[in-house]
Amino acid sequence: MVLLMGCAPPRSSHVVIGAKDFTEQVVLGELLAQEIEASGGGKVERRFWLAGSYLCQQALVSGRIDGYVEYTGTALTAILKQPLDRDAARVDATVSRLYEQKYGVRVGPGLGFEDTFAMVVRGEDARKLGLKTISDTVGRPEIARLGVGYEFAERPDGLRGLTAAYGLRFSGEPRTMELGLLYRALAGRQVDIVAGNSTDGAIKALDFVALEDDKHYFPPYEAVPLVREDALKRWPQIGVAMERLAGKVTADEMRAMNLAVEAQHRDVGDVVREFRRSKGL
Repeated sequence: MVLLMGCAPPRSSHVVIGAKDFTEQVVLGELLAQEIEASGGGKVERRFWLAGSYLCQQALVSGRIDGYVEYTGTALTAILKQPLDRDAARVDATVSRLYEQKYGVRVGPGLGFEDTFAMVVRGEDARKLGLKTISDTVGRPEIARLGVGYEFAERPDGLRGLTAAYGLRFSGEPRTMELGLLYRALAGRQVDIVAGNSTDGAIKALDFVALEDDKHYFPPYEAVPLVREDALKRWPQIGVAMERLAGKVTADEMRAMNLAVEAQHRDVGDVVREFRRSKGL
């Protein structure tokens, strides 16, 4: 018992909220943290820029963080290792049940938007070549060099399944890089198409085009808070905050907040406070 207690992570006296290593996640982590504080949950400790879904999951299960925002399709396939499912209600039910059973984690109500994977090309290429859907890129030598994030290259709902579903062929191996570098590589013509996210502010800011997933390959990716049940018992204000945020964020609003942080270089805390004020929170 003594040995086990010695190996256990130290429990913070504050709520600890995590986030993955890209702008939208930090915005959502700050949104959840601010709402918990406003609900009377005390000062929230932020542990942001954790390197991807797997590290956030490990931190959540081990108790290093009490909660973070995840996407249902990612939770289903990458974390829970379940088969692809494109029925949103069924995905929600499966994810909620398995997180509770396996990890003692509650899946909160959706924030109101999906952030699905998006295959993104330069706007000038889309207009010149008439590219509107992912299928439109098949057999186009002008769209031959692919850039992807490390996680997308490996996960079951990622590159391998996408290329099989659409019959995509690219020249050479895809270039894998940090998510923050993908759009820079696309703008610099180092690649012709990248696997981004549908709510990325850079898509509009840099005149890029997100192609329609016309074969409906990607599962639903609704943004939902994941919170440890023991944390909810200790700080019931977390549950209050989750209910207040339910359905409050549209895809356009998420895109605008991402853009404010990435392109306008505004402080994340200020952007989130302004958004919360606009919602009467």
